[in-house]
Amino acid sequence: MWKCLTAIPIGLSLVDPTFGVAQEAPASQASVPEQIVNAFIAVFGVHPGARATHAKGVLLEGTFTPSASASLLSKATHFQKRKTPVPMTIRFSASTGVPAISDTDPGASPRGMALKFHLPGGSKTDIVANSFNGFPVATAVELRDLFLAIGATKPGDPQPTALDTFLNSHPAAKSFWEASKPAPRSYATLAYFGVNAFKFTNMSGAATVGRYQLQPIASEQFLTKEQLSAMGPDYLTNEIRDRIRRGPIKFKLLLQVAEQGDKIDDPSVAWPDTRKKVELGTITITKAVADSQTAEKKLLFMPGALVPGIEAADPMIAARSAAYIVSLSRRAQTQ
Repeated sequence: MWKCLTAIPIGLSLVDPTFGVAQEAPASQASVPEQIVNAFIAVFGVHPGARATHAKGVLLEGTFTPSASASLLSKATHFQKRKTPVPMTIRFSASTGVPAISDTDPGASPRGMALKFHLPGGSKTDIVANSFNGFPVATAVELRDLFLAIGATKPGDPQPTALDTFLNSHPAAKSFWEASKPAPRSYATLAYFGVNAFKFTNMSGAATVGRYQLQPIASEQFLTKEQLSAMGPDYLTNEIRDRIRRGPIKFKLLLQVAEQGDKIDDPSVAWPDTRKKVELGTITITKAVADSQTAEKKLLFMPGALVPGIEAADPMIAARSAAYIVSLSRRAQTQ
C-alpha cells in the first residue's frame, strides 16, 4: 500500500483559498482526527468533493441474510432471524485519496469494502474493511505520523528519508509497506478484513470479542503482471458492473474470535488464522448504482456507526470515525 505515494505531487494545502475552503484551526489546535485528514490531503492533494482516502469507488446495492449462529453472538438487529433480508449499500474502493488513480497502480492496494446495513426504523450500521489483514500502525497518532513522514519525503532526499526513519522504528508499518499486494481479478474475488476489534453481546449478556472478515464465494483470484499490463485504468469498476449484470455476487460475513492474549486494541497485529471463525451471514450484491459518483458523495461509512449488541473494543475506532466526519465536512465544502 502507498508504495507510490512519494511520487504523488504534494504541496497543495487544504486551506488554499484557491479551492474556497474555510480556514481550519492552526495545527497546534487541531484534533488528532483533523491532523490525520490534513496529513492525508498534504500527501494526496486537494480533490474537490473527494474523500480524504479511498477516494475512487463504486456503489452497489444488495441484502444481508443472517446465519443461525449470528444471534447467538449478538442481539444486534441485523443478526436476528428475519422474514426478509436486510437492505444494504456496498462500496468497493481503491486506496489513496486520488480519485483518478488507475486500478493498475500498485498504490491502489489494498482495496476497500464498506457496508451499510439499512435497519428497520431508519437506523443504520456500518462495516469498513480492507483487502489486507492488518493495519500499518497501532494508534491514530501513529497513523498521523506515518503520513507526515510520507509527506516530508521527497524524491532525491538523502538517506535515511523521513519515511525510512518512521518505517525503521515501526516494524509493523514496514512489514505492511513491503508486503505483496497483488492486483485482484475483481473486487468480487478479494477477501476483506475489518482490522479493528468489536465486542458482541447477545440477549443473555454473554460477550465475544472479534474482528470481521469477508470471504468471497467466488474465491480469491488475482492477475499476473502480464494480465495486469493489459488492463485499463478502470478495469475493476467496469468488471464489477459487468459481473453484476450476469448475476448476484456473494460474500460470507465472518467473525474471527479473539483468544486469551490476542491484541484487542492494536490493529497492526493480525490474529493467527487458526482462530475460530463464526459465520454471521451472507451478503448478496444484486445491483450497481446507476450514478455512483453522485450517490456516494452523500454517503458516509463509519466503523463506529454501531447498534445495541455491538461495541467498539479498539480505541482507534473512535478516532477513525471522527476522521471520517472531518473528511465528510471537507467534502461538503469543496463540492
